[in-house]
Amino acid sequence: IGGHPKARYLLGRNELTNNKNTERAVKHWIIAAAQGYDESIQVLMDAFKKGFVEKDVLAAALRAHQAAVDATKSPQRKKVEEFLLAKVLGNM
Repeated sequence: IGGHPKARYLLGRNELTNNKNTERAVKHWIIAAAQGYDESIQVLMDAFKKGFVEKDVLAAALRAHQAAVDATKSPQRKKVEEFLLAKVLGNM
């Protein structure tokens, strides 16, 4: 299951807002969260507080989100971030 994470998030919002389909919205947000999209985690937490998402489903989404975020970390990315930050701060 793929697609752009923000697109999945927006599909979830559309399902909830226009179609009143909470179950389908949650599925889209879970997919987006598994791709590392932070806003989906926030929406899933809100849905959990309102009783639309079960605890085990939220926990699985949180684990998948963290795995996706961890997968994007690398020493090369860290070096580039440090370089860009130094460049920006040096130009101020």
